[in-house]
Amino acid sequence: MSRPALDSELNTLLAGIPLVQEITPELLTDLRRMTAVPVEPLLAGRALNRREITVPVSVPVPGQDGARIPMTILTPTNAGAEPGDPAGAPCVYWIHGGGMIMGDRFSQLDIPLEWLDRLGAVVVTADYRLAPEAGGTTPVEDCYQGLLWLAEHAAELGIDPDRIVVAGASAGGGLAAGVTLMARDRGTPALAAQVLICPMLDHRNATASSRQYAGEPGVWTRETNVFAWKALLGDLPDDQVPAYASPARADDLSGLPTTYVDAGSAEVFRDEDVEYATRMWAAGGQAELHVWAGGFHGFDALFPEAALSATARRTRTDWLTRTLTRPEPARD
Repeated sequence: MSRPALDSELNTLLAGIPLVQEITPELLTDLRRMTAVPVEPLLAGRALNRREITVPVSVPVPGQDGARIPMTILTPTNAGAEPGDPAGAPCVYWIHGGGMIMGDRFSQLDIPLEWLDRLGAVVVTADYRLAPEAGGTTPVEDCYQGLLWLAEHAAELGIDPDRIVVAGASAGGGLAAGVTLMARDRGTPALAAQVLICPMLDHRNATASSRQYAGEPGVWTRETNVFAWKALLGDLPDDQVPAYASPARADDLSGLPTTYVDAGSAEVFRDEDVEYATRMWAAGGQAELHVWAGGFHGFDALFPEAALSATARRTRTDWLTRTLTRPEPARD
């Protein structure tokens, strides 16, 4: 099939990294090891405090009795919207990518750290149990438990409970969408916004963009997507897949917080992401959608220095700034 052309700068950069067409169980072991990157260099030189906790999970998995998920809390040393403001700082609850089969809570963390730097936001990031060891709704339930803990401890963490944002990239974007649906349906916690970066939303792989990015190596192909969804869902029939696991299956997208969605024009998730934003508008919701011409999956995470990446990141951060900034009080 014909495909949108890649941005020329990104195309040159992409030529320098190894690509795969399909993941195997053996390759997954290697990829998990390769994606485990130490976080200390990323935090070095930043004015922040780091706290590590664990939170009990609600979904039992065989062989994981008493499981707890690790969470990292990163608080800017000058946290707070304004000096002495009792309302507290905005908070970004970050959910990492990796197809729900790899990665950890520090994956793509440079993205929300920009918001810590610019907005004084507290960043909270959680590990969740990965497929295939933990499937179905286990990853999204783990993420929801972490969000509940965060909301319940907002005062202790110096967080403004009215400015909690759920955000994630790729699989993390899909999980962020699932967590936001859960929060709406279960009535807690209230969320100010969700940021869905090239989100993995639909297990069915039925879109034109899914078919376009098949048959040759890439950053994330149709074949790798099929592998990841099968690892999560096994052979569960389409009509039995929970919407919390595959948010595109949700019948009702009303009542969701304001949402930012972006993707590349040259990636497998393009069409499902556009459709999700379109359905939010049809349900009366507010969503801002950007499709970056020539961007492949995760381009701004892989190559943040590229011109298109810088534009995408700046646009996303500007939106979040507008969303989280309190209006000036009325003057007499």
